[in-house]
Amino acid sequence: MPEVEDRHIHSLNHLAEFADGHRRAGRKIVLCHGCFDVIHPGHLRYLQFAHEQGDVLVVSITADDAIEKSDGLRPIVPQELRAEGLEALKIVDRVVIASWPTAEPVIHAMKPDIYVKGREYEHSRHDGFLAEKQAVELEGGRVLFSSGDIVFSSTSLLDRLSSSDTIDPGMRFGYWLRRNGIHGAMLHDSIAKDFSGKRVVVVGDAIIDRYTFCDAHAVAGEAPVLSVRPIEERDFIGGAAVVAAHLAGLGADVHLITASGEDEHGEWLCEELARQGIDTTSIPLHQSTPFKQRFVVDSQKILKVDRVHARPLDSFGEARVLDTLRSLRKDTDAVIFTDFGCGVITLNLLDQAIPLLREHVPILTGDVSGDRRSILGCRDFDLLCPNERELRGVMGDFEKSLPTLADQFMRRLHLGNLLVTMGARGAILFRPRENDPEKWFQSRLRSDHLPAHQRDIVDPLGAGDACLAATTLGLAAGMSSPEAASLGMAAAGIQASRVGNPPLDMTSFSKAVDRLSAMCPTP
Repeated sequence: MPEVEDRHIHSLNHLAEFADGHRRAGRKIVLCHGCFDVIHPGHLRYLQFAHEQGDVLVVSITADDAIEKSDGLRPIVPQELRAEGLEALKIVDRVVIASWPTAEPVIHAMKPDIYVKGREYEHSRHDGFLAEKQAVELEGGRVLFSSGDIVFSSTSLLDRLSSSDTIDPGMRFGYWLRRNGIHGAMLHDSIAKDFSGKRVVVVGDAIIDRYTFCDAHAVAGEAPVLSVRPIEERDFIGGAAVVAAHLAGLGADVHLITASGEDEHGEWLCEELARQGIDTTSIPLHQSTPFKQRFVVDSQKILKVDRVHARPLDSFGEARVLDTLRSLRKDTDAVIFTDFGCGVITLNLLDQAIPLLREHVPILTGDVSGDRRSILGCRDFDLLCPNERELRGVMGDFEKSLPTLADQFMRRLHLGNLLVTMGARGAILFRPRENDPEKWFQSRLRSDHLPAHQRDIVDPLGAGDACLAATTLGLAAGMSSPEAASLGMAAAGIQASRVGNPPLDMTSFSKAVDRLSAMCPTP
């Protein structure tokens, strides 16, 4: 779906015509360019100085997806509101949203007489500024540096604002939805019509998640440890099994390829999957079924015990997985590989499975739990959904900016979309600007911060799995990656609002999607 046009976004030809008209009338044109995430007194002095240098003051602001900050979360204020704030100033004659990291294209289009920068740039050797300066002088203009003496840091101001929770993430998410032409009513119609009957295969480790709810007595007498009394136990299907259950709950026709132990946990798992209508190919494990137990007091987890042992499938098991994929591939809309470290997913399996599937299956997606090297075998996937720590761990880099690391990762795997989840901070969707895969990485990636829907996290377990399932189903239904990712964030919000790992259902999901409409501001 095409993105919604904003009145501040103009073609370069339009900007040239605007500037030529004022130039013919004998007016001097002044240009300023920046992010203007929070308009502070330093900005006001800077703009007042610029206004005094000519007759027409144009301010170009960097678009949201052209701003690169180390954490990938900026800007905090959406481009529409940043533009409106500047437009409200009487000294500003025109505001332009520029989809480039520097002002070079705007400079060449408008040929400003004067380009004003802050005094901190007077001795700057930054490549972006030097290119802008050269462009101004090439077009016959000159660069002036503001004489304002108040210096503020937008970053430090926003750090304080973010930590005090004064900026509503729903507002920012709503503007992002509107900018991409996404409306809750449209999504609601689409999921009701297009999700039903989509055929999805899930490959990965099935796990049992047990919640043991306890009453806290006191500190034990024999040692300084907390003494608790179990009250209730609840078991949930987890890992790849809950991804399959989410898909089935949203109307998909699901086949799960997994492994389970020949024990009571394995029997319960298979019975539960059958009860939810999920076809399963289960390869016998020569060990107990993977099992994770969490001890909870009130809503607080106090201990997690993992009974998970990594044992890669043998050649017989891998052959059975590949034979099953071969038999299902022609009638499948999407395949999800999800690795929880129990051994079903291996690099060798991926090396054989991807060529087998890519020609026949429209959508391939995946995720990992932890910094597992298997994610590096997911070449030519349409979507991967690691969290930030998993991405940094597998790339062995905890220092580079997240956008830089995402670009390196996506180039390495020739990846169509990367949705990096960050818990309560939401997620960042990285995607190429070009539609042609041959041209994907000729320019910097688009990056969109999607704030979390659920501000009060009850239990983060399974939010990433729900996000992966809903986003994949959206892509399989023919949605754009922003549309699909918005569904993924809605699913993650549902999952984070409840204790345990119950599967999604269409009733609660439809209500969450309907709430997207309320987030979109009136144009």
